[in-house]
Amino acid sequence: MPHRSKNAPCYVITGAAGFIGSALAYRLNQLGHENLILVDAPGSDARWKNLVPLQYADYVDRKDFLDRIQSGRFDDSGIEAVFHLGAISSTTEADVALLLKNNFEYTKVLAQWCQSQKKPVRLVYASSAATYGDGSLGYDDDHAVVPRLRPLNGYGYSKQLFDQWALRHGAFEGPAGAVGLKYFNVYGPNEYHKGDMKSMVAKAHAQILAEGRVKLFKSHRPDYRDGEQMRDFLHVMDAVDMTLHFLHPEALGGLYNVGTGEARTWLDMMRAVFAAMGREPHIEFVEMPEVLRGKYQYFTKADISKIRAAGYEKPIQSLEEGVAAYVPYLDQDERVLGW
Repeated sequence: MPHRSKNAPCYVITGAAGFIGSALAYRLNQLGHENLILVDAPGSDARWKNLVPLQYADYVDRKDFLDRIQSGRFDDSGIEAVFHLGAISSTTEADVALLLKNNFEYTKVLAQWCQSQKKPVRLVYASSAATYGDGSLGYDDDHAVVPRLRPLNGYGYSKQLFDQWALRHGAFEGPAGAVGLKYFNVYGPNEYHKGDMKSMVAKAHAQILAEGRVKLFKSHRPDYRDGEQMRDFLHVMDAVDMTLHFLHPEALGGLYNVGTGEARTWLDMMRAVFAAMGREPHIEFVEMPEVLRGKYQYFTKADISKIRAAGYEKPIQSLEEGVAAYVPYLDQDERVLGW
């Protein structure tokens, strides 16, 4: 692990042992950046493995990092950007007080610190497509829509609450204005530790190996046939590249959707997984649990015109391309980026 360099730009990544956070650090390493401060609290699961191939200057526990920020120990330290990707990301977490403490209060402290520095530090934080609720108001990342959104679960509400706070306090304004990224359905390497929150690509791969088939929820709306509920599925490395776009100082702060801009069905995804595994599709439909029915999104599609207008020009992988790139990782047990 190298010492921090005073000459190289220094970036903080919270949630660095997690899915998108570790992929972000990996991409920064590929681009020649090793002056990274990684922040997380891996606990007893296997997330620590995501840190092993990475090059970074320091690792700080999640709570210790907040204490150091609040005590001023990181003031004028040369940090140029904080990528705040750490959060409780479970859409089924019922403890809303816990969600608000981790996802709202923690982010608020970081935002206030970033703006208080002599040279303001850009905060790039993970909002979520879950803020859009049932999608009845569309998926437009225009700031004027934010107060009218109604998330369907506590996780989405905790993200919505900070988006609203940032708008009220002008956090998105100025040359180093904060950036809130509304990630849609991200899948790809380094998510193996996420348990029930893993993408359906990873879950389907395991089901196919074990049973030769995939189970999908039936639809409980007459306007969607079974398996034709739709999502905007995005490969993690596309999500990372869109995130890193906001290191450019000319990129304006604000809320931005991070997706492909295309809605695809669960059937499309499952067929892509079977194809990447060289198997014929075998799909069965099961009843959706009652507890999920009122909170289930039947359609998501990111409007990415705003991030395109902000200068992001790279092509984005199709679902078939992304799944074909991911399945080889799944074929090797717990392989992570860089191993």
